[in-house]
Amino acid sequence: MSDSDTGAMGRSQGETVRLSTIRLSVNDQARQLEVDPRTSLLDALREHLRLSGTKKGCDHGQCGACTVLVNGRRVNSCLTLAVMHEDDEIVTIEGLGDPEDLHAMQRAFVERDGFQCGYCTPGQICSAVGMLAEVEAGWPSHATADVSAPQVALSDEEIRERMSGNICRCAAYPNIVAAIRDTAQGGL
Repeated sequence: MSDSDTGAMGRSQGETVRLSTIRLSVNDQARQLEVDPRTSLLDALREHLRLSGTKKGCDHGQCGACTVLVNGRRVNSCLTLAVMHEDDEIVTIEGLGDPEDLHAMQRAFVERDGFQCGYCTPGQICSAVGMLAEVEAGWPSHATADVSAPQVALSDEEIRERMSGNICRCAAYPNIVAAIRDTAQGGL
């Protein structure tokens, strides 16, 4: 077999990929898909389920634009395979709230103008929701002053550290931090 007869990943051009049938729970809805087993969760959400709120930024887990919640924990959906998430509860930005009934974090982002171009905003919001759950559970970060304290003090420094995996190329960081602080304090 010559080099021209093989495609990417060493497969011959005529060879077909066996699709996997998976069941996902996305935004409280059971969904069944047939996907290439190499399909990322991000691509399953965007391309197969047409949930375009989750963004593809770097596709390398470095920007956080693709952040979704899986079983309440924030996950870079570009770094995980869809087939790994059967029986998991997946929540995207579309599942947090809707225009008539926004999630508290979505309201805070609007009120505090926590976005400019908006591309990173879905990932920022999902990450912030997951981050506040981590704080409530008492998980310390690298910026936590007293890791043995029963309650994490959510300072601006603590918020910035915990959100450091989400990049905003427009640099709306002060407004993002303010929105998260407002939500954590039960404001808006």
